[in-house]
Amino acid sequence: MTDVWSIDPRTGRQRGRVATEATAGDVDRVVRAAAAAAPALHDRGRRADLLRTAAALLEKSGEEIVATADAESALGAVRLTGELARTCYQLRAFADVVDAGTYLDIIIDHADPAAQPAPRPDLRRYKVPLGVVAVFAASNFPLAFSVPGGDTASALAAGCPVVVKAHPDHPATSALCAGILRSAAVEVGLPEDVVGLVHGFEAGPELVRHPLVAAVGFTGSVRGGRALFDIASSRPRPIPFHGELGSLNPVVVSTRAAETRADEIAAGLAASYTLGMGQFCVKPGLVLLPEGPAGDAVVQAVVTAAVPSGPMLDPRMREAFLAGVRSRAALPGVAEPLAADAAGDDGTPLAVRPGVLTVAASRLVDGGPYEELLEECFGPVTVVVRYGSTTERDAVLGALPGNLTATVHLAADERDEAAAALVAALSEIAGRVVVDGWPTGVTVAPAMQHGGPYPASTSTSTSVGSTAVERWLRPVCYQNVPDPLLPVELREENPLHLPRTVDGVRTI
Repeated sequence: MTDVWSIDPRTGRQRGRVATEATAGDVDRVVRAAAAAAPALHDRGRRADLLRTAAALLEKSGEEIVATADAESALGAVRLTGELARTCYQLRAFADVVDAGTYLDIIIDHADPAAQPAPRPDLRRYKVPLGVVAVFAASNFPLAFSVPGGDTASALAAGCPVVVKAHPDHPATSALCAGILRSAAVEVGLPEDVVGLVHGFEAGPELVRHPLVAAVGFTGSVRGGRALFDIASSRPRPIPFHGELGSLNPVVVSTRAAETRADEIAAGLAASYTLGMGQFCVKPGLVLLPEGPAGDAVVQAVVTAAVPSGPMLDPRMREAFLAGVRSRAALPGVAEPLAADAAGDDGTPLAVRPGVLTVAASRLVDGGPYEELLEECFGPVTVVVRYGSTTERDAVLGALPGNLTATVHLAADERDEAAAALVAALSEIAGRVVVDGWPTGVTVAPAMQHGGPYPASTSTSTSVGSTAVERWLRPVCYQNVPDPLLPVELREENPLHLPRTVDGVRTI
């Protein structure tokens, strides 16, 4: 058995042994225990209690959680304290979703012998949980997108037990949080196995292959996510794979915006692409900026901004970042006004310095080796693409893959048909369109869409916000079923007082 160690990214030293990598037998045992616990989650009241109790217990252990996560990620106590608050908010928000019951999408059409073009039977439809959900923890969010994060919260809200595959960058944080969630389950009278945890690289494919796993939530790289997606699709019984993979998150700066808001845009860009050392899935990785003095001023202000060096999450990511920057900078016509490179002078072996690359839009339209510039480079670097006309700008946008976000910066008086057309065009390539802001920072709210066309994600759903619960549900229709035999949610008298659409009329 291979030991799983907690590593300090600031020093590269081992902090301590956390666990052993799960074997196929270990994965089978944890998944079967989760499946056995599933019936207990049918109680909606206890599900809501579980989510709220988990939030309370995480807050109670907040100091230990933040310290452990910081020791494994170097993300800092301030950032992680905010992430913990977000995590607990998510859990409580999904408890409210469970209480409201709207997510069940109950529809009742009473029998109508006179219906045209044919008589209609009594039909009643609602949504039921899929079963055990495998969740893959993300490297860059050890709390909000990991063991106690949004995938786990939404799956539990749907009534699905969860088995989390811990990320190797924060195994101790994962174990700590999993223990808290399991304690919360016991406290509210549920089996602790409604939440399970496994470690190790091979545990991932084993989870996706397991016949009792009904769906997968993944946040990570295009390469890793696509490999798991292919496994999920090629199973004897294929299952939904909700993967968040890679995204450039393009930003378009209009000529008038560059002329009137250069300093503001530069400051926002510098802060956004270096936030968390560029290790955000919504980092603005490509910026379309007009040629000429106004665009030059934006580039110069970004380059001269105070952007400190800092550690990346692990050696593999650091090497991939440095190699990716070197490869892109070596392309003909690509300039490097701010060179991203290694920075370990302060004794931090995983540290890097942020960088900025620039290239003419015409190069990207040509394709060939320049297609690399249209792929995500995870870390603190952004590619500034200088366009000479809206035709060049739109040609680059047309070459982009799917994205989580797309942003446009306009002048205050640009609210015309051309601006509206640009916003509409951006909506074709992204799940969230931002105007005069920055994509970093994903608000947990019912209207949020965190997902986009492939490779941003592998489905059309969101992983953030209350509608994320829909990923773990499937509809069932009951035809001419006597009232005593119906699920209680669909019975005529509506004993649970749930919102429903009855004969086309919304009730409650």
